[in-house]
Amino acid sequence: MTSHVLPAPSDEDGVDRTGGLCYLARQPILNSRGGVHAYELLFRSGIENSFGGCNHETASRIVLDDAVVFGLEDLSDSLPAFINCTAEVLTGELVGILPPRLTVLEILETVEPTPALIAACRNFDMQGYRIALDDFLWDAKFAPLVELATYIKVDFLGSTPEERREILRQTHDWGAQLVAEKVETDDDYRQAAREGFSLFQGYYFCRPVVMEKRKIPSNTLFHLEILQELLKEPLDIHRLVPLVKSDASLTYRLLRLVNSAAFGIRSEIRSIQSALVITGDDAFRRLATLAIASEFNAGRPAEILHMALIRARFCELAASLCRLNPTEQYLLGMFSLLPAMLQVSMDEVAPILPLRVQIRESLRGIDLPEHHLLAWLEAHERGDWAASDTIALQDRVNREKLFRSYAEAVRWSASVIGSTV
Repeated sequence: MTSHVLPAPSDEDGVDRTGGLCYLARQPILNSRGGVHAYELLFRSGIENSFGGCNHETASRIVLDDAVVFGLEDLSDSLPAFINCTAEVLTGELVGILPPRLTVLEILETVEPTPALIAACRNFDMQGYRIALDDFLWDAKFAPLVELATYIKVDFLGSTPEERREILRQTHDWGAQLVAEKVETDDDYRQAAREGFSLFQGYYFCRPVVMEKRKIPSNTLFHLEILQELLKEPLDIHRLVPLVKSDASLTYRLLRLVNSAAFGIRSEIRSIQSALVITGDDAFRRLATLAIASEFNAGRPAEILHMALIRARFCELAASLCRLNPTEQYLLGMFSLLPAMLQVSMDEVAPILPLRVQIRESLRGIDLPEHHLLAWLEAHERGDWAASDTIALQDRVNREKLFRSYAEAVRWSASVIGSTV
């Protein structure tokens, strides 16, 4: 990323940046094939900061600054980044600090389409910025903005089929892509697709419909056997190496990972035994676990594995802030998306994982100290700032350090993901 250091507090802002940190979280916007089309960067705009708030314009300006500092290209993996915008941000041209080719200006539903706002949006459109209308419901006064919009976002849970049909009818001739927001289930996704939506935002891909009696695939059980060997202290090379080598795909993934730039091994490693000896037990555990997770995710959207990598690295980095075991926290983050990878429920898969009972219970969402970092990140991913702040305050964890761990996890995941697919 461009930098991992937050800008220093500014007296001009009237905001204590250390105590009132504005978060940047991201939520993927998917296409009909399950690929990531863009990310929405979520931030506090118009919501009182629970540790001391600021006005809408200042909050937006701080987050725009943070997007520059952390690097919009890194935060969005070079995909379009949706940025929520108030009227003040748009008419004041504050978003001009962001690159037009990556930036989508998402106009909040509370913004009135005044002549000044419409003129500002036309100017941004000519500069190459894209316009999105958030939580859209048809009203003729928005026609000038619809004409400029590349995206129209509709709250799928908060709208009726009749309202959505009217939106499609009124906006059809302008050619904007329709984004269904708050798509929570596979049924929601299929219904939205039938209605004509081409992009989807929500957690349907991470919370798939689960078949109660679906069996865990036999190759998954084999990989869990390998995982059980990986967690032994010390590693039993004579037992572990033949197990890994018996799966050609897993061996290939592991050797790709260990030889990738992300892990910085200077000489090429050509065997599982060499990888184990040169990297050491702890590093080999992480590499092999990542390779196994990639196998688990075969045939599923790559974004699921990407999110799992971010969760794993975040929990590992932040573990010391909560006096938790980094290796256990890495596994907790990595395996938190097993239901999405394997299409089975967590209640079915957690009991057979070779992990301490507290980690297995944390995977099931039980409120234990071991679960708190994952819970913070899940709230952060949803943009539920009140919940994430409550967890940080409850555990007396520095929120700026949590955010830095998150930013580093995003950067690390981006560097690794190319070696896992």
